[in-house]
Amino acid sequence: MNIVVCIKQTFDTEAKIVLDSNGKIESNGVNLVINPYDEFAVEEALKIKEKFGGEVTLISMGGARAQESLRTALAMGCDKAVLINDPALENPDEWACAEILAKAVSQIPYDIILAGRIAVDDGSSQVAVRLAEVLNIPSVSCALKLEVEENKATVTREIDGGTELIEVSLPVVITAQKGLNVPRYPTMPGIMKAKKKELKVITLADIGISATDLPIKMCVQKISLPNPRKGGKKIPGEAAEAARELARLLREEAKVL
Repeated sequence: MNIVVCIKQTFDTEAKIVLDSNGKIESNGVNLVINPYDEFAVEEALKIKEKFGGEVTLISMGGARAQESLRTALAMGCDKAVLINDPALENPDEWACAEILAKAVSQIPYDIILAGRIAVDDGSSQVAVRLAEVLNIPSVSCALKLEVEENKATVTREIDGGTELIEVSLPVVITAQKGLNVPRYPTMPGIMKAKKKELKVITLADIGISATDLPIKMCVQKISLPNPRKGGKKIPGEAAEAARELARLLREEAKVL
């Protein structure tokens, strides 16, 4: 079984986001990690490999620091990794990411492609399903349970108010939801082995894409931080009096009533 896992390096969810003088997110001194939902995808890939044998190949887009997250996933037990690192990829949109990943994935044998259902930095939840569309294969999102048998996969996926059971033929793109599994921690032997595993860094030219023809349809014009939250207000007095004052404040100051 050949499994490809698409991962993205994101900010630690506990990190404090700061903008530099150019209005860009300052990454220096900030801990970067595997996107938490992608960790579920990595774990599920390893479980499939342990059951059926085969190979797990990681693929990511990003700068040199993305190698850290790829090495972490290799230490968990994945076999090899590919990083697409190109100066033209400073701010690609979801359309471009899917097109680029499809070019790279097409050069790798695959039966199943796994990814997290959403990235915690941009929250678009688009790249994996767009990738499936470009590759012309089916996709199933928000998997809570995955069973693979011969040439088909049975997926229990989360939907509004419940779950849905889907049976789909391979190859397929599946995105992982929280609850699919519990990701393992890299062991010390795994960390040592990961240093010797193949991590191939390629450019757009290596997969036949010209930077001038990069299919970017959307660009971010500006990033801004939300307004700081104001401190709470304590309303003194008896309950009835305080309730009247609260209603007044909500109506006249907060303007939510």
